[in-house]
Amino acid sequence: MLSIQVKYNDNKYTFSKGTTLLEISKSFQKDFKDKIIIGEINGILTELNTPVMNSCDIRFYDRNSSTGNKVYELGLVFILVKIFKDRFNKDLKIIHALDKGIYIRCNDVTEKDLELASKEMNRLIELDLPIDKLLVNRKEAIKYYANQGAKDKVELLKYNTNTNINLYKFDNMYDYYFYNLPISTGYLKDFKLHYLNENSFVLLFRSIYNPRLTYKHHEKMFDEFERYYEWCSNMGITSISNLNRAIIDNKINDIIMLSELHQNNELFEIAKDVYNKKSRIVLISGPSSSGKTTTCKKLGLYLKSFGLTPKSLSIDDYFISRDETPKREDGSYDFECLGAVDTKLFNKHLEKLLNGEKIKTPTYNFITGKPEYITDPIELKENEILLIEGLHALNDELTKNISDKYKYKIYISPLPILTLDNHNRIKMTDVRLLRRIVRDNESRGYNASDTLSHWPSVREGEEKNVFPFQEEADVVFNTTLIYELSVLKTYAEPLLYAVDESDVNYKDVVRLLNLLKLVLPISSENIPRDSVIREFIGNSIFK
Repeated sequence: MLSIQVKYNDNKYTFSKGTTLLEISKSFQKDFKDKIIIGEINGILTELNTPVMNSCDIRFYDRNSSTGNKVYELGLVFILVKIFKDRFNKDLKIIHALDKGIYIRCNDVTEKDLELASKEMNRLIELDLPIDKLLVNRKEAIKYYANQGAKDKVELLKYNTNTNINLYKFDNMYDYYFYNLPISTGYLKDFKLHYLNENSFVLLFRSIYNPRLTYKHHEKMFDEFERYYEWCSNMGITSISNLNRAIIDNKINDIIMLSELHQNNELFEIAKDVYNKKSRIVLISGPSSSGKTTTCKKLGLYLKSFGLTPKSLSIDDYFISRDETPKREDGSYDFECLGAVDTKLFNKHLEKLLNGEKIKTPTYNFITGKPEYITDPIELKENEILLIEGLHALNDELTKNISDKYKYKIYISPLPILTLDNHNRIKMTDVRLLRRIVRDNESRGYNASDTLSHWPSVREGEEKNVFPFQEEADVVFNTTLIYELSVLKTYAEPLLYAVDESDVNYKDVVRLLNLLKLVLPISSENIPRDSVIREFIGNSIFK
């Protein structure tokens, strides 16, 4: 019998030609905490029932990994969609992440419906039924969905230029997903359906960020999502297909103008609230690539229109000496933890400023790893307001000596509600990741693989230091722009295509390219220079 050489973790192993990834994975299951759910052959994600016909490099992922968790999530969505179609004759709309789960819209849903759906899902999971991947002609798929009345699928597949596409089949249902699914329902254990209201619920599933399947309702975040969804609905754009249609119909310049106007009005209202509450300190935080720099500077301009003079104070300048900085388990310095900041000095300086005293602030020297006192003293006059932007800005420990009456807290993040179709959401993290890939190349000279390599540690820092404090904010500011994927595509695609197939991050490159493939591009020519997206693509007036 013919044999092949498989390279795994820098070691080579011999298997019979045609052995499936599933059989090969059993030799390495001991390396994983959970059941292996997906494989990778030469950088391409591949279902476990695929026979391996040639010598290759392989990797495996369980649901504790970011890659495996995406597969796990979509498998649950697929089965849930099937149950609601069969049991209740209803379609689901998978929209965005909410807390550590997925926000799903469904008309006239009841708690009893969710109980029945949950029982049926568990039954199907116990049966460990197959989920088949099929390669079908794209035009035939469009005809199939047209006959099914699935207009969202028909519209989306028009923008996929491949001759053939992958559909997934479970029982008698075929569905399209732009990412991989598990090979059977048996991989989909551990989930909950959390009822919100008569039109929505949350799908919770086990992940590295939610091992206990708990849900915490963030009212401000939820309300902001709902407001933005309503605004996008009024614009007639709640999916990528809608956006593409606006581009085709030459309406995109109106969409750009309206989107910028909407966002500016929201920020102006925040500035008005800051002024009316007579706040002295504005604290701004959000995850990576939220547009904090632009938002902070634009907010300062709006505050000036109310007669206030904004001053800034950088949390980064209050880092303690490098040799005193806490370390991670691997021995590296943890600059993202609050312990890396001299909070005692920070609070002391804030107290003095609020008392009308002058202070001499430190300037952190990132080369020597020590604070220096080289700037002139500053003070906070009666008509002046302090803007503080940073990772820990919403953590009360940072400003624990300062009364809440002086503070106004803003949580900012892109909160996109556009979907690919009813069953394929666009991840917030992917929008931020694309922003960061473009910005890192534009301003720091990094390539896409560099950014992708750093992204897991960035996400870990956000989960520890940003997201737990989002509900502490007085207001949530959404920095997403309804058109932004179309302009990011123009800048991001060449950077992603430059990543070699042998690169360790290639699977994520493929995923992002598959997303952008469905989006029509637009020029940045008519994007205002004060737009938050300029922070990433360049030519911002705030640089």
